Amino acid sequence: MADSPNDAAAVGSGPSTRPAAEVSRSKGEPVHFAGEAARPAGKPARLAGELELRKISIRFGGLVAVSDFSLTIRGNELVGLIGPNGAGKTTIFNMLTGVYRPTSGQIFFCGRPLGGRKPYRVCQLGIARTFQNIRLFKNLSVLDNVRIGAHKTVTYGALSAVLRSSAFERMEREIEERSRSLLGIFGLERRAGEIAGSLPYGDQRRLEICRALASEPSLLLLDEPAAGMNTSEALGLMATIRRIRDEFRIAILLIEHNMEVVMTICERILVLNYGRTIAEGTPEQIQRDPVVIAAYLGEPEEAVVEAGL
Repeated sequence: MADSPNDAAAVGSGPSTRPAAEVSRSKGEPVHFAGEAARPAGKPARLAGELELRKISIRFGGLVAVSDFSLTIRGNELVGLIGPNGAGKTTIFNMLTGVYRPTSGQIFFCGRPLGGRKPYRVCQLGIARTFQNIRLFKNLSVLDNVRIGAHKTVTYGALSAVLRSSAFERMEREIEERSRSLLGIFGLERRAGEIAGSLPYGDQRRLEICRALASEPSLLLLDEPAAGMNTSEALGLMATIRRIRDEFRIAILLIEHNMEVVMTICERILVLNYGRTIAEGTPEQIQRDPVVIAAYLGEPEEAVVEAGL
């Protein structure tokens, strides 16, 4: 569970300064700041640009966890990242969000290098994430969890908050409206006043995604969002992820072991094994790839050997 301001920043909140990356938003897209015209509740402005990972690697002592991994995501692509346990998938997310620093290689987002930035700075640039192990403020209400994510966008200072100035009151009303709108997308609006830790597991998963969206990202990283969900919940999640991508016009990079989810919603899939990319393509191509089949099903390694991996 996140229990500090920096933890909160990593999942969707941050200091009350205007993110430097806002200047890169597409021309004509509204930006949601105090004193400016607000866009429809719950819909973030789209940050123009792309994510580019150039041959990133990371070592932990003698262990090479990720080796020469490259990836480019443009526009509002929905990309899947799959592989056996321990393949390096979450490690890539941690490098993307500033938790780990790559041993070598470069990461760019909207043309800006991400190397060395702290997690809350990465969030300010427009990247939000969820985690394998749910990290909510479990003693706070459902609504307050989302409001925390939304506070990355505030422009009032500490003095305005203490004095409860008109700017503070206005932005807090906007944040609550936007937070409730987001909860509605996930079917959680009736649970707004409940304690987050009391929610069923599937609802906690949805709440974590909702909180990440509240930070108005242009790239959303989802780490095993369907973990622990039954078939019905997973089907509902697939529809929600599609809706997020289409309505919010954001890119999504998804780690998931539920192959039905990945193959149904992802447009492009990368497969990792032992920290290296062994395949990339459409869901149809990945399902037929003998190297992928060997890595997942433990079939004879001839295909892997022939591929030089």
